Amino acid sequence: MEFKGKTVIITGASRGIGAEAARVFAAAGANVALLARSADSLEALAAEIGDKALALACDVADYASVEAAVQKTVARFGGLDVLINNAGVLKPIAPLAEADPADWAKVIDINTTGVFNGMRAVLPLMKQAGGGTILTVSSGAAHNALEGWSAYCTSKAGAAMLTTALDLEERSNGIRVMGLSPGTVATQMQRDIKASGVNPISELNWEDHIPADWPAKALLWMCTSDADEYIGSEIALRDEVIRKRAGLI
Repeated sequence: MEFKGKTVIITGASRGIGAEAARVFAAAGANVALLARSADSLEALAAEIGDKALALACDVADYASVEAAVQKTVARFGGLDVLINNAGVLKPIAPLAEADPADWAKVIDINTTGVFNGMRAVLPLMKQAGGGTILTVSSGAAHNALEGWSAYCTSKAGAAMLTTALDLEERSNGIRVMGLSPGTVATQMQRDIKASGVNPISELNWEDHIPADWPAKALLWMCTSDADEYIGSEIALRDEVIRKRAGLI
């Protein structure tokens, strides 16, 4: 894929993987629409990137907010080629029997419904244009239960199923759909996990985590034809073959 002139929407773009993805895609020549709830952080990142970036305060759990952000993106850049569903939260970290119901539901709203909202908002535009790429940042937690993470694991499992469902329904319409399970990444989320002291993930050392630009570069590669054999599936960045294909090693 030639990225010059292409437009990419990235949710959860204010920090971590999302912010690094914005930098990587912009460096490759793409326009990047940065979506997150933190307007100040987005504005700072957009200023760093320059004219190719558009900062849009957005709550992915609110469909109207997502739809409005998509419309503003198209109005600014003239089209839309890629959606990266990256926004996600981990907390509450708590045993299921002690989890606050409202906080638990909020994780589902952001991590699962937020992914649906992004997909639903961009699909009409992509189908009308003849195709597009929709990538969702997944997790090993989508496939394995972890103590204290019932909300996160459940929400990520739902997001992974959305990837499968969307591929089933829209591959014939030119929609390329994939998930990326990055493994543990050196972001604020890992600091929160460490501080919780719950389950084996909290016992990992900082140097055990990969840098945030690795999944960002993998997402860029996933938009190219070299990744077409993985359409409809979830790629694991722990796989050395994937790391080589994405140019990470």
